[in-house]
Amino acid sequence: MGNQVIKLSPSSQEELMNAYQTYSINPPPHAKFSAKTPHVVVTVYNSGKVMFQGRDAEKEAAKWGKPIEKKQSAPSTVLPDGFANWSVIGSDEVGKGDYFGPLVIVSAYVPHDLIDLVKELGVKDSKQLSDPEIVRIAKDLHVTIPYQKATLHNPTYNKMQRTMTQGKMTAIAHNAALSALLEKLESPPDAILIDQFAEKAVYYNHLRNESTIVRENVYFSTKAEGLHVAVAAASILARAFFLKEMDKLSQKAGVTLPKGAGAKVDQVAATLIQQHGEHYLNNIAKVHFANTKKAIKLNERRG
Repeated sequence: MGNQVIKLSPSSQEELMNAYQTYSINPPPHAKFSAKTPHVVVTVYNSGKVMFQGRDAEKEAAKWGKPIEKKQSAPSTVLPDGFANWSVIGSDEVGKGDYFGPLVIVSAYVPHDLIDLVKELGVKDSKQLSDPEIVRIAKDLHVTIPYQKATLHNPTYNKMQRTMTQGKMTAIAHNAALSALLEKLESPPDAILIDQFAEKAVYYNHLRNESTIVRENVYFSTKAEGLHVAVAAASILARAFFLKEMDKLSQKAGVTLPKGAGAKVDQVAATLIQQHGEHYLNNIAKVHFANTKKAIKLNERRG
């Protein structure tokens, strides 16, 4: 997806807006004009910058001026003013710190005109919600906003972990979910916000061998759920999918699998080793966690 930015004088902006008036659409926040042609989206921002997005972005931009450095293309931890009201894709993961269960990443798109509705559905920081609330809200989000999930089930996770770190797996999964979601959308978002689990340089280093890498308008921030409702929605959807997978695994194991990686996890893992053998953990747990060794020792002590 192409992306070009130029800066025009007030008179040139007027000329451009007149030229694309036939294709005008409602502009995003901090913009005074936007148009969508079959092959390009043109947005004139209050700052005088004009963004061309789409297949013919470079060709159309060249008609009006020379491109400027695309600062918005570089990942950033500093969000622009008014970012909370932008049309944004939020991306977050669940299960990274849980011994049992998969790693689930969800990227969710909340356009500007659906922000209020998504909030009315109860979307907020998932840490402030109970599991039943998360499941209920996720059902509403499923039919309200576009999203894409990437799930690393335990056998796949454990196989990948032999050759890469958890951080690299997480980065690859985020990139895959974002790429798939962008393909679904009719027009690009104003920005992408990833709940930061690694520094931006580290994140993109993890992706250096990927064939497709999402870079345009990507921002990273810790505690991103409180910065845009799209990240909160992504977190809720990811949590709901994780809970569903945990229920499935618990049924297969014949015991309720605890979340987290505490002492209770060690106890349950030791019991499963006793019943099914150590190899069984590969199907339901992240075996590189220290819990595996603790569970093995615990099982040995039980005799």
